Amino acid sequence: MKDHEYHALVDAFFQYVEDTVDEQYPDIDCERAGGILTLAFDNKTKVILNKQEPLHQIWVATRENGYHFDLQGDRWVDNRFGNELKALLGKACSDQSGEPVQFP
Repeated sequence: MKDHEYHALVDAFFQYVEDTVDEQYPDIDCERAGGILTLAFDNKTKVILNKQEPLHQIWVATRENGYHFDLQGDRWVDNRFGNELKALLGKACSDQSGEPVQFP
């Protein structure tokens, strides 16, 4: 994958996350700065997604752990635990917000 393809895919995914949060979860604050997307919750915890351009990965930091996602086909999959990014993000946001969160 070329760098510009990677950036387009990650930017589209970050926009999808922002749109989903803005439309469905008004209690979660989204902020994007450069290659970092931060989701902040009322209890002062955060989920942080960031681009790792040299590796063409998305890294996610949650209260529980850190994850590194590689693109496999059309899905971002964690290279250690095999979690799919949307599912993991929904679980992390649910755990940290105390309310059910999904990214369909």
